Amino acid sequence: MDAVKCRAFLLAVECGSLTEVAERMGYTQPGITRMIHSLEQEVGFKLLVRSKRGVVPTANGQEMMPALREVVRAERVAEEQGSNISGMLSGVLTIGCYWSVGQQWLPSILARFCESFPGVNVSLHEGGGRELGRMLEERAVDLCFCAQPGEAVECDWVPVRKDELLAWLPAGHPKAGLNAFPVADVEKESFISTLPGEDTDIDRFFETNHVKPDVRFTTGNDYTAYCMVEAGLGMSLNNRLLSARWKGAVAEVPFDPPQYISLGIAVPSLKDVSPAARKFIELVLEMRDDLA
Repeated sequence: MDAVKCRAFLLAVECGSLTEVAERMGYTQPGITRMIHSLEQEVGFKLLVRSKRGVVPTANGQEMMPALREVVRAERVAEEQGSNISGMLSGVLTIGCYWSVGQQWLPSILARFCESFPGVNVSLHEGGGRELGRMLEERAVDLCFCAQPGEAVECDWVPVRKDELLAWLPAGHPKAGLNAFPVADVEKESFISTLPGEDTDIDRFFETNHVKPDVRFTTGNDYTAYCMVEAGLGMSLNNRLLSARWKGAVAEVPFDPPQYISLGIAVPSLKDVSPAARKFIELVLEMRDDLA
C-alpha cells in the first residue's frame, strides 16, 4: 500500500477539503482525487464521502485510519533511519503535550533539539489526557509529553519529573494565606472545572481523593479558569507548572495531604520509536534537571 496515498487520505480527513490537500502536497486536485480513488480500489470500499462541509470519512474509512497512519509512520521511520545512518537525521516529529508542558518546557527543549537536528520538522498537538491518550492509541503522534496515562491506554512510559497540584483561590479568600489547603475542603467551595470528563489532572484528583465538588462553572481553557478564580467566582486547581508564569490575584496553595502527578513521555512502543523521537527522549532526559 502506497504511503503517499495514505497520507493524502489522512490529510483529507484532517482538512475536509481535497483542494487544500492538493495545495499542501503539491498535486492538482484531480490528482488527489485519483489517488484516493486508487486507495479505495485497493481496500475494496469507499473511504471518503462529500458533504456540505467538504469531505468526511465513511464509517469504514474511520476504522481504517489507524492502519493507514501506521503505513505513513513506517515509511517515515524508514526514511529517518536511513538519514540517521548517513549522519543527517531528518523527518517529522509529531508531539502531543499538555498545555503546561508546551508553554513552559518545550520552547527550551525544542531550541536545543532543532539546533542539533535542523533537518527535523516538529508538529505540536496540545490537549488533555483523554485526547492525548486517543492520539497515542491511534498513533497520530510519535510521543506525548504529559501526565502518566491511565491503565486503559497501552503505551510505554518514560518518567521525567513530579509536579505538585495546587489549589487556586481568589487572593481575598479566607484560606488564601494558609500553608496548605485541606483536600476535604474542596467540597465546601464553588468549583471551576476545566475540561471535565477528559481524564485531566483535576478529574484524577477528584477520583483519587473521593472528592465530590460543587462545580458551578466549566471551561475548556485553563487560563480562563484562572481568570475566573481571580474574579472571585470560585476555586480551581491545577499543576504548579501550568501557571508558573501567570501573574494575577490568585493564591496558589499546596494541598494537605500534598498531591503530585508524574510528568513524562508516553510512546506507543519504545521498541518501535522513530530515530527522531528517540533523540528527543534522550535530550529531555539530559535536560530534566534544568527544567523549571
